[in-house]
Parts: sequence; C-alpha cells; structure tokens
Amino acid sequence: MPRPHQHPVAALTILTGLNFFNYVDRSVLFAVQPLVQNEFHRNDAEFGLLTSAFFFCYMFTAPFIGALADRMQRRPIMIAGALIWSAATLLTAITYDFRTLLIRHTIVGLGEATFVTIAPSFLADLFPESKRGRVLGVFYLCIGLGTAVGYIIGGSLSKVHGWRAPFYVAAIPGFLLAAALAFIPEPPRGTQDSLPETRERATVFGLARNGAFWTATLGMAMWTFGIGALQVWMPTFLSRVRHQPLEKANLMFGAITAFNAVVATLLGGWIGDRVLRRNRGAYYLVSAVTMLIAVPGMLAAISTTGNLMYVAIFVTEFLLFLNMAPLNAAIVNSVGAHIRATAIAVNLFTIHLLGDAFSPTLVGYISDRSSLQTGFLAAVVAVAIASGVLYYGKRFAPHIRIGEEQPAGAVS
Repeated sequence: MPRPHQHPVAALTILTGLNFFNYVDRSVLFAVQPLVQNEFHRNDAEFGLLTSAFFFCYMFTAPFIGALADRMQRRPIMIAGALIWSAATLLTAITYDFRTLLIRHTIVGLGEATFVTIAPSFLADLFPESKRGRVLGVFYLCIGLGTAVGYIIGGSLSKVHGWRAPFYVAAIPGFLLAAALAFIPEPPRGTQDSLPETRERATVFGLARNGAFWTATLGMAMWTFGIGALQVWMPTFLSRVRHQPLEKANLMFGAITAFNAVVATLLGGWIGDRVLRRNRGAYYLVSAVTMLIAVPGMLAAISTTGNLMYVAIFVTEFLLFLNMAPLNAAIVNSVGAHIRATAIAVNLFTIHLLGDAFSPTLVGYISDRSSLQTGFLAAVVAVAIASGVLYYGKRFAPHIRIGEEQPAGAVS
C-alpha cells in the first residue's frame, strides 16, 4: 500500500489511467464504424443511435450513483464500474449482430457512469481548490488522449486482424487498474475545501439555485454537444467526404486529438489556475473566450480540403480542449464536498441530455437527408451558445481563497 504522503499522486495516477482506458474502450468503436456498418448493413442514423443509447444509460445511471457515493465509500463503486465496462468491451469481440452491439454499448455506459461520476469528487478531497484546474487537467487529458489512442488502435489493428481485434487489446488494462485502485485509501470528505458550506453549496435543494453550477453545466452541455459530434463523425467525414483512406483518417485525426488532449488540456488547467489568482471567474472566462475563437475554426475544418483542412481541425480541437480542465474545475468548486458526487451526477445527466446523447444521432439524421458536412453545422452553433452562457456565468463564480498550503505529493 502507498505511504500516506504518496496517496494524492498515487490516486491521481491510477484514476487517470482508468480514465484513459475508459475513453479508449469507448472510441475504438468510432474508429471501426465504417467496417461494422458494412457488416451489419445499417445507416448513419442507426449507428448514431449506438452512441445515444450509451449516453442515455450513462446519464440516467449517474444520478443514482452520485447519491449513493455521497453516502458510502466511493472506491468500491469505482472498482465495480471499471470491471463492468472492461468486461463489456471484451465481449464486443464476439458480437455478431447489431442488437447485441447496441446492448454491449449500453452496458459500457452503465460501467463508465459509476467511475466518471465519482472520480472528480474523490480527487477534490485530495487537492485544494486553487490547484484543481491542474489536477483535473491531468485527469481529463485522457478524454482526448484515450479517444485518440482508440482511433489509432482501432484503425491499425482492424486493417490487419479485422474490426473485432482492437476490443481485445482495449479491454485488459481496465481489469488491472481496477485491482490497483483497491490499494488506495478513501480520503475524508471536505478537508481540502476552504469555502463555507452555504445552502446553495451544501444541499441538493440549494443546488437548484446555484448559479455557478448551472451556468458551468449548461455551457459544458453545449460544448459537449459540439465536441461529441466531431469525435464520433470526423473519421467517417474524412473517409467518406474527403476521400481519405480510413486508416489514414483515423491516424491523422487520432494524432491531432492525442496532441491536443495532452497539451491543450494541461495548458487550459494551468491558465485557469493562474488567472484565478486575479479573477474569480477565471474558469468561466477562459472557456468563453477560447470557444468563441473556435467557432470560425470549426467552419474552416468542414469547408476546406487538403493540408489546410488538417490545420483547421488541429486549431479547432486545441481551442476546444483548452476548456476541459477549467470547466470541470468550475463544477467541482461550485459545490461543497458532501453533495459533490450528486452534483457531478446532475452535471453529467444534463450535459449528456443536452449534448452528446443525441448530437451524433442528429448529425447522422441530417447526413442521411443532406450531407455530413451540413450535419456538422449543428455542432458549430452549439459551441457558439456555450461561449455566451459561460461569459454570463463568470459573475456567479465563488471567491476562492488562494493559499500556499497543499497536501504532500500534490500537483504543483
């Protein structure tokens, strides 16, 4: 077992590893989607339904998990979730019809909800408010990095061994990391918080009137709508509309996403924490500005060709990933420790209900009736709305006390 002063870093490392394979497991399907479509003979709207089913299960499970996690130990719930989604990923390799694939993707959503709902609150009890932008930057860089590696694994292995082979590779690490998590102690709740437990911050009923929480959540929902649609459909767009070989499309988009996921997510967390020293609305302001700048980049990404298209995709993703850590830090800091898992669950429910639970299906629906390029315009509008909501939301940001103290082993 790690020594006490190692707990924050050990916990962050293991939870980040689980988050990484969480997104690898989720995105492998996107990489091999055209191959699966050819085998199962289903249209774009039906394949968009796979992602929608995943998120509906994910978001309806999250509130129950959040309420449970605020009342009992969080570690066993996260371990159970990791085992469930890893097993479902492994079983995909022996899936031979669309209905079974739909059930499998739904079960993955159930497993992942038990992890993503709880991990941020677990980490918040190990690190102070003023450091959480950087800590969550490390944790959430795996959203893009795991997605990118899923594209690369799926694209490279499926070409040689068929589309089922990547699911064997993606599933195994989740079992190992779940076992490692069993050796991390449960941190006491609230010891790293400096803000008072007001009614809005400390009660579920008060959450309904928490402006800091709701503006961050609604802005994140529109951001999730946009980035979710891009991640599901971009490899298919590059292959079908821009006539790139599928392997190249996955490799190029995967490499771009991997770089941006690491560099932009970490940079966004660092910028948010630095600006927080001077502006209490820093997390909201950083996200509002970068998303506004991303809008013309998204339009360029779907309207240009060749090298210019890849440059536009790179810049757009970089700007979008800059928001990952500030937005999540805003959510975590907007509520007190004793309702944090519940609040994160409400956040997850809302952002997926209004965001990527139906944006892939909507883009697929528009694509079937017009073009995939036209379908992407819905994502552009969503990101523009997110920018406005978050700029308004900075007025509700809590007053964080910036102190010098931090737990041993914390990220600096």
